[in-house]
Amino acid sequence: MSLIKVFYFARLKESLNYSTEEIELPSDIETIAELKVLLAQRGETWANLFSDKQTVRAAINHTLVDNDARIKSGDEVAFFPPVTGG
Repeated sequence: MSLIKVFYFARLKESLNYSTEEIELPSDIETIAELKVLLAQRGETWANLFSDKQTVRAAINHTLVDNDARIKSGDEVAFFPPVTGG
């Protein structure tokens, strides 16, 4: 298993009531998309935030990535809503 640190920002942090956690990834979770599926299985609030219906951006080690980006042990993964300008 791989240990990663996950950060939640903005409405994700507010909905989940915490901002960070360490997760031991099962060996079959290798990408951001797979991590989102894993998180969505935690319950209704998680499913609402991490389902395909919601746009949630991700970063690995402070670099924006897409859903196909691979996660490795020791990575810091951040999830946040898309930023809109105005």
